[in-house]
Amino acid sequence: MNTTGSNLPVLFRPVVAQHPSLAGDGSAEPVFALLGERGWTIVDTPEANTHCTSPDGRVHVDWLPEDPAAWMRDIVWTVRVTPAETDAEPWSQEFGPDVPSRAVAAFLDALTDHVNR
Repeated sequence: MNTTGSNLPVLFRPVVAQHPSLAGDGSAEPVFALLGERGWTIVDTPEANTHCTSPDGRVHVDWLPEDPAAWMRDIVWTVRVTPAETDAEPWSQEFGPDVPSRAVAAFLDALTDHVNR
């Protein structure tokens, strides 16, 4: 049996290869740009970590590229929220080093858009 090239299966490439932005990028700039535009306090530590606080003080974002405890848990971003409602529980979200900073920025954009309404 002979097979021509047109009968061969199509080669599928992983989505990450087609869209490099879906891979972790190691850059925090999209997040810091968004939070800076929204008036957040952004503080760098001598250890090269960064802590951000929303203007109302209810949301805290930490970028922890040099925090050994964070790396042991395979995280680099933490988001902690204290809801304004007195009966609501505080909550947090963590993101690992493979999550693109653009995805973290999109999460925070949606979160802060809701908070600012």
